[in-house]
Amino acid sequence: MGTIWPQSLGEAKGPKYKKVADTIRSAIEMGNLKIGTKLPPVRELAYQLNITPGTVARAYSILTDEGALEAEVGRGTFVAEKQTPVPDDVWSRELHMQEMRDPGHVSLFSPRIADMGQVAAVREALHKVAECDARSLLNYPTRDAYLPVRRAVADWLSKSPIGKVSEDEIVLTHGGQNGIMVVLQAIFSTPQPVIMVEDLSYAGFRRAAELLRAQVVEVAMDEHGIRPDAMELALRKTGATVLCTSPEVHNPTGIFTPLERRKQIVSIARRHGVQIVEDDCYRLGDARAPSYRALAPELAWHVTSISKTLTPALRVGFAIAPEGGTTHLRRIAEYGYFGLAQPLAELTRHLLTDPRLPDLIAAVRAEMARYVRVAVNALGGFDLTWNPDVPFVWLRLPSGWRSAAFTRAAEANGVQIRSADEFALRNGRAPNAVRIAINAHVSLKQFEEAMLRLRALLDNPPEQISV
Repeated sequence: MGTIWPQSLGEAKGPKYKKVADTIRSAIEMGNLKIGTKLPPVRELAYQLNITPGTVARAYSILTDEGALEAEVGRGTFVAEKQTPVPDDVWSRELHMQEMRDPGHVSLFSPRIADMGQVAAVREALHKVAECDARSLLNYPTRDAYLPVRRAVADWLSKSPIGKVSEDEIVLTHGGQNGIMVVLQAIFSTPQPVIMVEDLSYAGFRRAAELLRAQVVEVAMDEHGIRPDAMELALRKTGATVLCTSPEVHNPTGIFTPLERRKQIVSIARRHGVQIVEDDCYRLGDARAPSYRALAPELAWHVTSISKTLTPALRVGFAIAPEGGTTHLRRIAEYGYFGLAQPLAELTRHLLTDPRLPDLIAAVRAEMARYVRVAVNALGGFDLTWNPDVPFVWLRLPSGWRSAAFTRAAEANGVQIRSADEFALRNGRAPNAVRIAINAHVSLKQFEEAMLRLRALLDNPPEQISV
């Protein structure tokens, strides 16, 4: 490995992480690094090249995302076999097609909510939009044109403990992920910002940070979420300025951060000038504690959407800035995409003002809870974290199973689930656990059969001896 490096890497022009990535990529293409070759640990290569470990980690991360490298938790980073990347939307369509071809196949990759009448409500709203003033279908949307939908959103959010929010503070986004991206764009002011996430966290935080050239660092967590001592340590080491977190429903573990812990996090954030980005997209039921925006309105940003309560198909979300930050956040959104399409904004307004909305959301919540109970009945004898208002369960695997092997065995039995590895940083440590999402697009009987297949695997771990 040492022979592929130029002597002048330390003086190379441009970002050093790009030079490291380019050098590895070129070595793979030239055949100097063969498939399966193990790369040096991050710190070892950093020492060899006289650069920071973060620079090497970023290069490895870029190449892993490209598919040139693959990281195996506990083993290291290796040159991967050549493969054509499959876009997420293509993969998702393939899952749907596979379920159509094989009724016994069930995808539990991502939550799929039940239709409890919201499809009919969307269709009715589409008819109303089609009958709107023709000028709404011919002109660019204006800020004033969004006022009615922002009022509807503010009224809808008034039931959440996020502090006082007026319609002027609502910024419409294309779903929660776009909301996170817009918020981070509004926050970042330095060339290479650093954000903190839990050591297991929603991958969308990392993806947004990578697109914005930000460094991501992990913060250790416990059964209540982020550990305050670990946050203090990460801040001293990295000088991070942003914390991205999901305290109400942590993805992927489903745990909840109680009020006292949130107050500790806010105290640390205030002392260090850290801003908090709170993702509240996964909550189906009532919040159990005040949001960070309610606790620290001067430094907390709030992102949510209708994806888990009504439908993810519309890609509608909402972002709220701290006090005094709305104008900047709105400007970022307008510069990025002008705003939601006017027909989509009108559709959202009709949905959020539909008098049936509370009953629809309650019905979705109750139906998803039925599926959660089926999962608990089948898997409750194992180390399972669950909540009837969370559209997934978190399963810590028993002795004899590794998460990668278990997900492969589950897929071979027609059930697709996510390994804990997918929620850890590239060089992080992931537990032997899996996230099992609720799929209410299949019948309750099909879902139960899938749970029983998983239980049969858990009851019969592979008996292998490594030599």
